Amino acid sequence: MYIRSLESVELTASLTCSDGMQNLASVSIQEIDPSNWTKIEMQLLAQGTCRTSRLELTRGCFVEGDWLRNAFRWRETIGPWEQRPGHFGDDIMSFSRLAEDLGAAPIWVFNVGISHHDEVDTIIIEPFVKDVLDSLEFARGSAESTWGSVRAAMGHPERFPLKYVAIGNEDCGNEFYRGNYLKFYDAIRKAYPDIQMISNCDGSSRPLDHPADLYDFHVYTSAANLFIMKNKFDRTSRIGPKVFVSEYAVNEQRDAGKGSLLASLAEAAFLIGLEKNSDVVQMASYAPLFVNDNDSTWNPDAIVFNSWQQYGTPSYWVQTYFRESSGSVIHPITISSRYSDSLAASAITWQDSEDIFLRVKIVNFGPNAVNLTISSRGLQAGVNTAKSTVVPVESELPNAAEVMEAVLPPFSFTSFDLALDQYSKLLAEM
Repeated sequence: MYIRSLESVELTASLTCSDGMQNLASVSIQEIDPSNWTKIEMQLLAQGTCRTSRLELTRGCFVEGDWLRNAFRWRETIGPWEQRPGHFGDDIMSFSRLAEDLGAAPIWVFNVGISHHDEVDTIIIEPFVKDVLDSLEFARGSAESTWGSVRAAMGHPERFPLKYVAIGNEDCGNEFYRGNYLKFYDAIRKAYPDIQMISNCDGSSRPLDHPADLYDFHVYTSAANLFIMKNKFDRTSRIGPKVFVSEYAVNEQRDAGKGSLLASLAEAAFLIGLEKNSDVVQMASYAPLFVNDNDSTWNPDAIVFNSWQQYGTPSYWVQTYFRESSGSVIHPITISSRYSDSLAASAITWQDSEDIFLRVKIVNFGPNAVNLTISSRGLQAGVNTAKSTVVPVESELPNAAEVMEAVLPPFSFTSFDLALDQYSKLLAEM
């Protein structure tokens, strides 16, 4: 770190999770006089691991409205329930409390003056900007502020840790989006400089023409196309805003139906690609998450429920194998096989309360069984066979070792968890 100041300063440098909600390590730099550029070196040892999660309100067509007159309005969601207009029961306080209870970072998606059928010219967008600033004060203002006092009166005097906002939903192609976006961006940056702002415009292939902290990426497609997109972010610029893949799924009915193995395999390969590009992909979420079996308007979904039972579709179960990815260490992995075009793989090390694991995840998206030799180079300690498993049909892996043979069935997703005797740097090869 380089420092320059006109006077003596005291600084604290901290390592935090990406959502800013967990401080992993801090070091104080006291009484330095950097009248010229001064290089400061320090070591930060993390005292924990990020297990980040996020919860979005509201998003999609819900936030836009068919017309602006029926778009989601946060002010109408506070106050006595019996006095609120009907809007699927969602309200800003319940959402914020749910995020708090889940330990998830809230993300607010707000209307940018654009609906499906009308939009507001930038020259008259200021009332919309003021409305959003009021909503941020409701979340983050002191209990003595105008809107913070409303929150306090509703039983929550503490501020909500709101760090992310998305400016609109899938509105990048609209005439007034960029102009409106900049009005919101400038106002929020001035009032809340720490809030991370998410643009609707895709910056994965070329740089954005406006400032942003993240950009939103949505993809709904066929299984074959999503599998190919496992390499989507390999060449994305590492300079500039990060990626938020806030909606992805295989949704072509011939591939997905109400949830299928084929769809989940393509999604697993896509997630492997996101995992390997986690230096630029900061967040990701499958969509939609829930569907009421008696009120289905979209297929497929991750979790299906009714008034007395629920189940996870294959798309849900695939995601469970990526829950340890946040805060893990990614390792380089190479595949040498004549079937490599139908394979996707990643290698991470992750830690639970007792053990450290090398996890190798492999998708075989082809019709042929594949015989592999999995070789881990660079291990500083051996593999603990007794604690090593292979899933999704969880079983012990008796041949667990630095070099081992594996057979991947056609159209399959396999996760190998190799318990390590101690942490090691490694290179996995197949």
